[in-house]
Amino acid sequence: MKAGSPPSSVSPAATEKYERGTRSYTMSHIRGKDTSIEVMVRRYLFSRGLRFRKNDKRYPGHPDVVLPKWHTVVFVNGCFWHMHEGCAKHTMPKSNVEFWTAKLTRNRDRDRRQHAELEAMGWHVIVVWECELGKAVREARLERLYAEITGVS
Repeated sequence: MKAGSPPSSVSPAATEKYERGTRSYTMSHIRGKDTSIEVMVRRYLFSRGLRFRKNDKRYPGHPDVVLPKWHTVVFVNGCFWHMHEGCAKHTMPKSNVEFWTAKLTRNRDRDRRQHAELEAMGWHVIVVWECELGKAVREARLERLYAEITGVS
């Protein structure tokens, strides 16, 4: 047997990325606010002179950024958690597929419902996806976000 190769008695479950019971623990520690992509968007908006409230609980969905002057709310969504359709960062886990499909579908449906409520209240809703903040496209997306908010290009 080669050094570093698993013994032939290793079950397929042993090749899982997480040990049994660890996935749930790991997933439970993923933050719901002040994620790195949210902080990146807020820093950019603040540096451009925009003032806002963050995670305001008075509005459906607790938008990540609320800009009252512009009557605009911004959601900064992770592609996995919010089922960004057609995105490489959104893949369905291969274990416990039924659970994850139901959970992520509920998240997507809830987002759509909350965005419709906000729009009915007269708010302009903007969604910034995690994949749009990759190094190669980040600056262009942030500039476009500023233009979407202020109407200035």
